[in-house]
Amino acid sequence: MTSAGRTAASSELADAATHGTGLVRALGAWDGALITIGAMLGSGIFLTTSDIARRLPHSGLIIVLWLAGGALTLAGALAYAELGAMFPRAGGPYHYLKEAYGSFWAFLYGWTSFLIIMSGGVATIAVGFGEYLQAFVQLTDLHLGSLTVRGSQLAAAMGIAFLTGVNYLGVRQGAWVQNLATGIKVLALVGLAAVGLLVPPVVAPHWFAPLPAGSLVAGLGLGMVAVLWTYDGWYVATFEAGEMRSPARDLPRSLVIGVTAVVALYVLINCVYLRALSPEEIGRTPRIGEAAAGALLGPVGARLAAALILVATFGCLAANILCCARIYLPMAQDGLFFHALARIHPRYRTPGASLVAQGVWSAVLALSGTFEQLYTWVVFASVLFQGAVGAAVFVLRRTRPEQPRPYRTWGHPWVTGAFVLSCLALTAVTLAQSPRESLFGVALMVSGVPAFLWWRRRSRTLSSAQRPMA
Repeated sequence: MTSAGRTAASSELADAATHGTGLVRALGAWDGALITIGAMLGSGIFLTTSDIARRLPHSGLIIVLWLAGGALTLAGALAYAELGAMFPRAGGPYHYLKEAYGSFWAFLYGWTSFLIIMSGGVATIAVGFGEYLQAFVQLTDLHLGSLTVRGSQLAAAMGIAFLTGVNYLGVRQGAWVQNLATGIKVLALVGLAAVGLLVPPVVAPHWFAPLPAGSLVAGLGLGMVAVLWTYDGWYVATFEAGEMRSPARDLPRSLVIGVTAVVALYVLINCVYLRALSPEEIGRTPRIGEAAAGALLGPVGARLAAALILVATFGCLAANILCCARIYLPMAQDGLFFHALARIHPRYRTPGASLVAQGVWSAVLALSGTFEQLYTWVVFASVLFQGAVGAAVFVLRRTRPEQPRPYRTWGHPWVTGAFVLSCLALTAVTLAQSPRESLFGVALMVSGVPAFLWWRRRSRTLSSAQRPMA
């Protein structure tokens, strides 16, 4: 079978699974929007502004950075929306990379996602949830000889297991839990922003103060890196395209509504921070969300902010577990990953094996205590893949001009180009700031080369064995 034939066959298999006895198209536009919001709204907004203010102690420029980062994120969402409407299948970017560049690059994306990008992200969010849970519940460390597992790590593993189980039972069940957590945290954030903007300010923000001393370019560049990573997660709804009722219509709406809502919330919350503390004070306060709420509303406000962070982290974890396992299903269906992961549960109609594999590996990373170091290794690779997906819009418009496009990226090529260039700039900054970690990320990607060759050879061998004799 030719490469084109294999691609067509795997696409037919994925579509048959989606429309037949496989995944259920049960999600609508609001589900997708809430998934987008849920995946983006984690603990970052309550921590990142402190890091930005240390590098750029200027109220006006801090808000400009959040607006500019939001605009670039929206540009990426518009590019992904065109691709998602063209290829409305479970796994999102895996398909976009395969259609634009071939199975090899799609496999490297899925391979790196499973090893660290997505699984490490789930572990990181889960342990953050465990850390904030300690403020409300007494967690006990587990001592196994010379090995000690922190209570927050155990809580992280239990959180991963619980949400994996919920999602195993059905996409509607997983979406319901995620939507509930997201709805609660959005309402709480809107309430915090409203109260924080109505009460008398502790300090008066100086939006047009003189520019800070030092390298303004470096401050803006590093600040933008922090902003863009806080916006990360905006693309995970594309993994669920195969379970949307009308993805060509609903996926673009989901991405645009979700990203726009988060940008508005982030800007409002940062305005609250700047009414509570000066930029210099923000830079000295790692947990800025609690500190700002405490300054404006007293100890009760700080306690409520801690509870909000806990809910936000749980909702972010729920959204990522719901979506990220969908990457490994089409990989396995293409014969490029463990065959067991190609199965869809006959009763619950979920990628149950993929969910379990992701949950087990994420829990191992969370319990190991090394996930934070591992996760830094793939920052470089992760942004490269995002840029490659954005560039796929250019590639596919050239190579497949006849392909139906239910949605076309607004402002292309300028909007798409701005997103791709921002990804390239972010990789350059990451490489300059963390060269060793970036090289480790490249090494992890390269480790997928022999794995791809082995799975491809195995898939061809099985296909030959199954071919009827002449």
